[in-house]
Amino acid sequence: MSDYKTPLRDIQYVMWELLGYDQHYQSLPGGEEASADVVSAVIEEGAKFCDNVLAPLNAVGDREGCKWDDGVVTTPTGFKEAYQQYVEAGWPSMCHHLEHGGQGLPQSLGTILSEMVGSANWSWGMYPGLSHGAMNTIEAHGTPEQKEHYLTKLVEGTWTGTMCLTEPHCGTDLGMLRTKAEPNADGSYSITGTKIFISAGEHDMAENIVHIVLARLPDAPAGTKGISLFIVPKFNLNADGTLADRNGVKCGSIEHKMGIHGNSTCVMNFDGARGYLIGPANKGLNCMFTFMNTARLGTALQGLAHAEVGFQKSLEYARDRLQMRALSGPKNPDGPADPIIVHPDVRRMLLTQKAFAEGGRMMIYFTAQQVDIIDRSDDEEAKKAADELLGFLTPIAKAFLTETGFEAANLGLQCFGGHGFISEWGMEQNVRDCRISMLYEGTTGIQALDLLGRKVLMTNGESLKRFTKIVHKFCQANEGNEAMAEFIQPLAAINKEWGDLTMHVGMAAMNNPEEVGAASVDYLMYSGYAVLAYFWALAAANSQAKLAAGEGDKAFYDAKVKTARFYFQRLLPRTRTMVDTIKSGANNLMELDADAFAF
Repeated sequence: MSDYKTPLRDIQYVMWELLGYDQHYQSLPGGEEASADVVSAVIEEGAKFCDNVLAPLNAVGDREGCKWDDGVVTTPTGFKEAYQQYVEAGWPSMCHHLEHGGQGLPQSLGTILSEMVGSANWSWGMYPGLSHGAMNTIEAHGTPEQKEHYLTKLVEGTWTGTMCLTEPHCGTDLGMLRTKAEPNADGSYSITGTKIFISAGEHDMAENIVHIVLARLPDAPAGTKGISLFIVPKFNLNADGTLADRNGVKCGSIEHKMGIHGNSTCVMNFDGARGYLIGPANKGLNCMFTFMNTARLGTALQGLAHAEVGFQKSLEYARDRLQMRALSGPKNPDGPADPIIVHPDVRRMLLTQKAFAEGGRMMIYFTAQQVDIIDRSDDEEAKKAADELLGFLTPIAKAFLTETGFEAANLGLQCFGGHGFISEWGMEQNVRDCRISMLYEGTTGIQALDLLGRKVLMTNGESLKRFTKIVHKFCQANEGNEAMAEFIQPLAAINKEWGDLTMHVGMAAMNNPEEVGAASVDYLMYSGYAVLAYFWALAAANSQAKLAAGEGDKAFYDAKVKTARFYFQRLLPRTRTMVDTIKSGANNLMELDADAFAF
């Protein structure tokens, strides 16, 4: 069975036809460099690298894993060489500013490349992927000297970066962290502590690794208000920025994991390692959110990636695999049985994968446009609006797309039947690799609390209204379009219900704060289905217009309309259950005493 193939037609459709990336790029200062011809050439070259170099290494990475020997980590066969090709081609610098050695192209183009890389080989893609967050953090909060010494090397890809948050005794609750930062006479700090679950924390692919580390100063306040952020390189630097001696940071071990075997997930021990404060003292968590938001959107891509891989492999298998006859009569009369794609339940699984993969692509590419506006626009009002919209959509994209991506990966395995459980087909690896996406960068529950608690209720629903207004205007514009009625009526209804449901939870929480936590995950998933409904309705409208005009590939646009219909009739109704569970309240969760769960 073939490896992953970049879905270039759908990528181009979402960019140019659905979301108007050509006008979007031309509206950005400096965006004129991102012409359709340039961007298309970049994407096509990226697809060749992903399809021909990275995808064949995916199974290799899973089979071999990383090797640890006294703090030294060796990556799987071919990983290092692929990274060298990646750097030589200039991919790491593509979307960074010219003054730091970048090529100055919009960040959304990097998102599209990241989708292709992650789909081809998620474990490999994490090595350069973590570097983007480190680069964004240093660019936003670093001193000119830090940018000169660290950012330029990260941008060119010679060095890679990590984020070091979690410790053995605390997961998401970073207020409990114990890593210490003692000031040195020369203005640096001595960092001591242990961090766990550090993706790409140690490897043999780059000459230096720049760790972004959370730690406490001696006089720091307790809790999250006393956390500072530090740059801690694997190798110290000379005054001119060249590599010096080895710093006091070492990989104590690598984790034995369910999936993503090709990426080194490390225990990192900092033993008086030399570090440098980045951003204000005791404001490290604020600065780290630059990194975390980048990583959360990157993790949303993982959900899309595994849905796409599951769909591609399932579709190919379902077209070839012969089993049983269609109930309506033979569809392959000259063969011993019909291909399983004729069976309704296989269609259900394939269409669910297709709806989540292609819908997720629309959602992520839309968020990527907001990132571009924040990064490049000279219109302060537009930047503010994009920032608020992105803040609202980030927890939805991260949590909803990873949950549905995992569902799609499991459906892919199911399409193969017993063969899906066998390693050689790659479906069980897709499931295993996908499972972590719902855990790191904040679990689904954490994202749900962020969405409902911080983003919606704490803004009195204003962040929600910013998106529902977009949907409302779209519904108004299509009110008289009979062909769109099957999509507009349910979309308008759920858009209104979304606000009513939010009000219900807010009122209930005034009497019992636990109502927020009780409703949060169902509320987030409801929100995800509502957001995806908008994008599928948008795709249906766009495709119907193309069909009516007789433009382009009729089969492609017809498939978009029919997939949108499947989504609205088969997947969007899941929100009915979520409304009931949200309104059932917190009592059914909280009334059982903790000691009575088991006897």
